[in-house]
Amino acid sequence: MKLGAVLVVEDEALILLDIEDALEEAGFVVIAARNGAQAIQTFDADPQHVIAVVTDIRLGAGPDGWEVAKHLREVSPVLPVIYMSGDRAVDWASMGVPNSLMIQKPFVMQQIITGLATLLNETGSREH
Repeated sequence: MKLGAVLVVEDEALILLDIEDALEEAGFVVIAARNGAQAIQTFDADPQHVIAVVTDIRLGAGPDGWEVAKHLREVSPVLPVIYMSGDRAVDWASMGVPNSLMIQKPFVMQQIITGLATLLNETGSREH
């Protein structure tokens, strides 16, 4: 696996902490962002360091998860993207970026870990 971090974007602190802990236990380096603006700012500061993004759709004021992923994909066209949502999953086909995954809340952490591993493997095979 490439060295780098998974950017996790979630406005609910407890969910963010749970995802961060689960990914770190699975061996990932995690960068946490509490909203869309912070996620974009973090990514833009060092785009090469981010190997994937896991984002909630509803992020309060500012850019939502759809906008965050589109921004990141403009810079990194094959960046793996996993969306999480309780009620916006139906919009994924029209709003989501290509080659992304939607995980509906509530979920088990293994769904995110497996999704990330799958997308990172697919990305690796597309880059070579």
